Amino acid sequence: MSWLIALGLLLFAVAAVADTVMGPMRARARLAALPYLACAAGSGCLAAVGAHALTGHGSFVRLDLGTWLGFGPSNLAVDRLTALFWLLTFAVAAAACLTAAGWAPERLRERGPAAYTALILAAVAVVESADNAFLFLLAWEALTAGFYLLAGADRRRPDTAAASMTTFAFGKISGAALLIGLLLLASSSGSFTLASFMHVPPGMLHSTAWTLLVVAFAVKVGLVPVQVWMPRGYAAAPAGLRAVMAGVAVNAGFYGLWRTLDVLGSPPAWLALTLLLLAAATALLGIAHAAVQGRLERVIAYSSVENAGLICTGYAVALVGARLGEARLTAVGLLAATLQTTAHAVAKTMLFAGAASLEAAAQTGDLEQLRGMGRRLPWAATGVAIGSITLAGLPPTAGFVSEWYLLESLMQQFRLPHLPYALALAAAGALIALTAGFASVTFVRIVGMIVLGPRAEHHTRREPRHIDLGWPGRAGMVLLAVGGLAMAALTPLEIRVITTGLSGIIPAPVSRGALKSPWITQPVYGDFSILSPPWLWVTMPLLFTAVLVILLVGASRGRALRVRRVPAWRSASGGVYGDDQYTPFGYANPTRRILAGVLITRTRTTPLTSQTGASAHYPAAGARPTVTGAVLGYSSDVVEIIETYLYRPFLRPLRALVQVVKRLQSGRLDAYLAYMLIALVAVLALVTALA
Repeated sequence: MSWLIALGLLLFAVAAVADTVMGPMRARARLAALPYLACAAGSGCLAAVGAHALTGHGSFVRLDLGTWLGFGPSNLAVDRLTALFWLLTFAVAAAACLTAAGWAPERLRERGPAAYTALILAAVAVVESADNAFLFLLAWEALTAGFYLLAGADRRRPDTAAASMTTFAFGKISGAALLIGLLLLASSSGSFTLASFMHVPPGMLHSTAWTLLVVAFAVKVGLVPVQVWMPRGYAAAPAGLRAVMAGVAVNAGFYGLWRTLDVLGSPPAWLALTLLLLAAATALLGIAHAAVQGRLERVIAYSSVENAGLICTGYAVALVGARLGEARLTAVGLLAATLQTTAHAVAKTMLFAGAASLEAAAQTGDLEQLRGMGRRLPWAATGVAIGSITLAGLPPTAGFVSEWYLLESLMQQFRLPHLPYALALAAAGALIALTAGFASVTFVRIVGMIVLGPRAEHHTRREPRHIDLGWPGRAGMVLLAVGGLAMAALTPLEIRVITTGLSGIIPAPVSRGALKSPWITQPVYGDFSILSPPWLWVTMPLLFTAVLVILLVGASRGRALRVRRVPAWRSASGGVYGDDQYTPFGYANPTRRILAGVLITRTRTTPLTSQTGASAHYPAAGARPTVTGAVLGYSSDVVEIIETYLYRPFLRPLRALVQVVKRLQSGRLDAYLAYMLIALVAVLALVTALA
């Protein structure tokens, strides 16, 4: 299957070249979708390789790259773990590129974004298959460059430059940690191949490398306190391509975490516990911010922070199991994390793809302006609805199954022999349970007001000018929706695929303890609890049908179908006028108040008029009155506490340092040669002293 890997990478290159050379021809010939279709085809090739490797017929596929990098032989090696992530990542990437192809002819005719997308996809493919540390690092830096370019692609937005630079800065922090960690392992093992790192003995170097690699991958997936780039970077990218960043490229970070456990084995105890608590706090903080955001893209972006916390919580449970030698605890934690990764990839891609069409139609991402827009764009609205229900963790979706597994893994604390581990799992379980509750509130607002709600009054006369995803986008949305729902209905089959992919980390017989029977699952530990997702798909429709029949035929005797029209009640006192429904701001306000201690809510009132002596004039019976007098505007905002209290205090000294360093850039060649001579002498002195 090596030729299929080469074909997939070649199609990414073709997409990048086509996007670069077509230029303004796309405005006339409507060729903007072609590069994205090429990316979709390339993604399909790599997904097919992953599926083939997981079947057992091609358990190890290799594309030999030779020794041209200069750090030993390099290969793109598709073992079971890589095959699992390629199948997940590029099956979703193919659908994401199709939705981008449906969106691009209307909104993305400029040169560049498709090439950046192809760069990101190629970098993810190499990261998830490189068997050489230098090749891995090279692809990781290419991924950082792709994120930077895509976040800065829309130059018309005023916040693009700051968002792209923030994305790039955190990407470089991730790359620096990865570089140092890989160099430490290579110095101990004497080789740059990842497989040789398995022989690094436990000790200070092993623990340091573990920590640095976790930091590197935690930055990419958006774990507290290095998550601040994610809402900015996602929101700044072109709307139709955010799905590639959030649903596809982020999986490279999760793959890095999984591969680190595979290569390095048991982590330091303090690292496992710290990661567990940080991940649970990330989930709560992410959903708290998502619940009160006023723009759709910010809601979805902060939801990505929440999902990163959920996934890393399951991963940390697996680390605790690996540290204690509890294979079943490692299996249930890693299984929960992988199920959550799969649900997140599919649902987040649907959300961002559907939101791109809704925002293009309304020409804004403001939730107040998007009310009821889903009624005009049913394809996009369907994707947003299914994605929201999945991320809310409601049955019978894949999100419900993955969160059930995660909570079940955290409930195993009574099996642990040491109190610190048990307390950490209990605390994380409480935070995750609270997160699940706020997730439901967050996504009910999206579905109820954007998808199902009546059209906002000030947009009733404006027709959307954007095609509802186009035929490629509709095909991609169908693939995502059917695939996501099928994963929930066929969870036992999904678990079999995942256990095959994880067999290099967890023995397959241990992981398959999650299958109590062909259609019933359990959290690996027997006689604890069980769940049958396939039966949910049978019983829930039957119960709904039974309730509907009783309502229409039995209890109400047909009265449920009668429509009564009465004036809407707004207040117990007279003179209150306005919308007959909650606004997105009003719906989120109780959540904002409840979480005021976490989010640091700021409220303010602003006089909109200076008139006094308010009165109301009723021109005719039943008409809306004209109100004159003093009117106050009320607004409420939340503080990004990590950014405000952790990073902003360092901005002033950093700017002062930059001003000092800029003086070294005098433009004089003799000065630069002097700097190089000083650096060379310092390095020689250090090497001599160490020798």
